[in-house]
Amino acid sequence: MARIRLKDLRGLSVAVVHPPDANGQTILDQLRRIGCRTDLVWPPEKGLPSKVDVVFAGIYFDSQEQLKAMLRRAEKPAPAIIAVVDYENPAMLELVLDLGAVAVTSKPVRSFGIMTNMVVARECQQRQYDLQDRISKLEKKLAGQKVISKAKSILMEMHGISEAEAFETIRKQAMSKRTSIEDMAQAIINANELLSAKSTDI
Repeated sequence: MARIRLKDLRGLSVAVVHPPDANGQTILDQLRRIGCRTDLVWPPEKGLPSKVDVVFAGIYFDSQEQLKAMLRRAEKPAPAIIAVVDYENPAMLELVLDLGAVAVTSKPVRSFGIMTNMVVARECQQRQYDLQDRISKLEKKLAGQKVISKAKSILMEMHGISEAEAFETIRKQAMSKRTSIEDMAQAIINANELLSAKSTDI
């Protein structure tokens, strides 16, 4: 996985979900110096702009439900969330975790540290994307193996052949039909279920 660099931050769409005060302005000013496209969003009920990459989210207990709802409505892939907090206690930390924040900056906000948080947030986000992609591919592969295994069992029982011969039959059929082994295996299963249903009806 390629490391996030400064030039990768330029041009990112960043929403600052924070009241229009000195802290919010400091975040906006630094993001613009970095070269990000920015939007100030407050109150959270307004919702996020389209295609946001990163969200700086001011954490307030009286607006936490609105903030959670706004982030749930965010377009996929979900933006990286950087929490902006003014103090630390167990309740605040729990809320930060509930929001899925991958980085935290404290108040009073200073320019120093905003870029670091951006890099950390994007790096964590990219790792999450990569992990989700790997999981998706593994799940698809596992599902395919189950389909192939079931199709082999059907052929073995139907024709009295070995597992290796059943797989070779599926492979050759897939090649002749110019389709994947998984799709060919699924076709065998579907055909067997259709024949079984017809036999039951007779």
